[in-house]
Amino acid sequence: MNWLRTLVFSLVFYGLSVPLVLLAPAAALFGREALRTYSNRWMGVMRWSARWILGIETRVEGEIPAGPVLFAAKHEAIFEALELTRLLGAPATVMKRELVQIPVWGWCARRYGVIVVDRAANAAALRSMMRDARDALEGGRSVMIFPEGTRVKPGEMPPLRAGFAGLYRMLGLPVVPIAVRSGHVWPKGGAKRPGVVTFRFGQPIPPGLPRAEAEARVYEGINALNRADQS
Repeated sequence: MNWLRTLVFSLVFYGLSVPLVLLAPAAALFGREALRTYSNRWMGVMRWSARWILGIETRVEGEIPAGPVLFAAKHEAIFEALELTRLLGAPATVMKRELVQIPVWGWCARRYGVIVVDRAANAAALRSMMRDARDALEGGRSVMIFPEGTRVKPGEMPPLRAGFAGLYRMLGLPVVPIAVRSGHVWPKGGAKRPGVVTFRFGQPIPPGLPRAEAEARVYEGINALNRADQS
C-alpha cells in the first residue's frame, strides 16, 4: 500500500510540477513577489498531495517568530525544504549551486532570491554567498539554512558545516533552531509512509556569540527531537 501511495503521489505532484515550473518564468515577469506567491501555491500542491495521498500530517511545536531571523533547520527529507519555505513566508534559503544550475528551475530559484553556496567553500564562493545574504537582509527577509549541509538519516547528528558560522557572524540576526523529524515517513529512496512530520522551533539564540557557543546551541536545538527519541 505504501508503494502504491508513493506512486500515486509521484504521478500527481511531479506531473503537476512540470507544467507549473515551466510556467514559472511567466510569473517572474510580474516581479519577485508575484513569483514567490506563485511558488507558494506550488508548495501548497506538495502539501495537499502529501496530506491526502500519502497521509502525512504536519505538527508545529513552539512559536514561529516574526522576522527577520536566521532559521537553522535539521534536514532529513525534501519535504521540509518546501514546507518550511511555505510556513516561514518565503525566507531566502541557502541552496547548493548544483540545484540552481537546473534549467528553468534554477533560473526561477535565482529570481526568487535564494542564497547560493558552493560546496567547495573557497573564498570567492563564500563572498558570493555573503552578497546574496546581504541582498536578502536589505529586503527585510529572513534567511533559512540547513547547517549540516545535506540530508541526513533519522538519528544522525553530523557536525555543522563552516558556512553557518560565517553567515551567523555576517548577518547579525537571532538564530532560531528548528528540529525536524521527517525521515521516518519520507525516507530517501524508499516508499513514503503515513505519519506526522514534526517541526520544533527552539528559543532564539542572540547574535554576536562566540562561534563555538553559537554552533553548540544550534547543534543542540536542531537535534532536540533526536535527543527526545533517545531518552
